[in-house]
Amino acid sequence: MKSELSFSAADMAQTRFAVSPMWEVVTSYRLLRADQEHPLHRRWTAQVRRRLAEAGLDRGWLAVLIPADGYLADFLNPTPAEPFPTLAEELAAIRRTPAERVHVELDMLAGERDLSRSARIRLLRQEPQAALEKITEEVELYWEFALAPYWDRIRRLLEADVFHRARQVAEHGAGHVLGDLHESVTWDAGSLHLVRRHCSVTRAENGSGLLLVPSAFAWPQVLTRSVPPDPPQLAYPARGIGTLWEPRTTGSIEAVAGVLGRSRTLLLAELDTPSSTTELAHRCGLSAPGASQHLTALRDAGLVSAHRAGRSVLYARTTVADALMSPTVRN
Repeated sequence: MKSELSFSAADMAQTRFAVSPMWEVVTSYRLLRADQEHPLHRRWTAQVRRRLAEAGLDRGWLAVLIPADGYLADFLNPTPAEPFPTLAEELAAIRRTPAERVHVELDMLAGERDLSRSARIRLLRQEPQAALEKITEEVELYWEFALAPYWDRIRRLLEADVFHRARQVAEHGAGHVLGDLHESVTWDAGSLHLVRRHCSVTRAENGSGLLLVPSAFAWPQVLTRSVPPDPPQLAYPARGIGTLWEPRTTGSIEAVAGVLGRSRTLLLAELDTPSSTTELAHRCGLSAPGASQHLTALRDAGLVSAHRAGRSVLYARTTVADALMSPTVRN
């Protein structure tokens, strides 16, 4: 299917970018449901899939609303009111979804899959507000398991994409940027053309403007949201995804150890992927109490962050620690 989205001067003026936590929830969950292993995200999926299965998140509300392909519930991606909304703000918008909108989107989901036996779908139809509360609670749990420990790294990638494209708009104009988002998106004579679309997107069915949302997990696709009277949304693969999960610890461990001490430096080096206290203690040759004490000190110094994942707490390096562990440029 091919879609054509026409642009007036007012539409161009109202085209904007946003980094959306909920788009990352939707695209990352869909990626985890895919039959084939995703080469760009193999290191992430290897860590996350087991946690989700143990928590039952592979068979809950999100499993119903986000199929592996095809249409997904649009109310999961409310229009961001600002360029960098928080997850809490987007969850609040989901809870405000009108019952009529919920029913429309459930009909669209049911048109592609047999959901007649789903107790969750029945509850969503009969008591949408109560069900939306349960859905947002599950999203919060998924966030803690799958995205919060990695969010600093993901957010930097997405923000870098936004700033790069904003600079391109200033240098070359919005048309150039729109035509450079993805191979399936082209700009020509005042219209944006999208090919290989599952759902049609046209200006007649949407509000004015366009919301462009970079995503770490959308590749290799472009996803769209078309819910009048909101502006259409287009989630596209952010630049630099291939480097997202590359190890960042390439600096001199000895130099950092001279400041922080060897045990704390080793812990930071091992946190290239979020890990629990027990895992870190084993890999660094420390006792669990000793590792916990060092991690507390690193957290208090702003070098690591802690994220609860079920019965465990996962520690992750912060952007400050990433900079500390990166190689130093010497003249």
